[in-house]
Amino acid sequence: MADRQLPAGWALEEIRRISGDQEATPLDTGRVVTGRPAQGERLHPEIILGFHGLCLVKAIDDGDWYMGSLNDDGRITC
Repeated sequence: MADRQLPAGWALEEIRRISGDQEATPLDTGRVVTGRPAQGERLHPEIILGFHGLCLVKAIDDGDWYMGSLNDDGRITC
């Protein structure tokens, strides 16, 4: 995946440098993301960053960041 999926001003190389994960990558935001705290409902991702099976998801709904796990079926559970 390329920088084109990242917000303006973001660079994949910088994310990898800061996180220390040279395989960090933006993920497709079309996947199912569930697990809003205390509600278990679906999140609508603006950005998803993958880090070795873990993900950071920025939700369009509230602008908050959520940490989740990438499941074998491609879904993310936060």
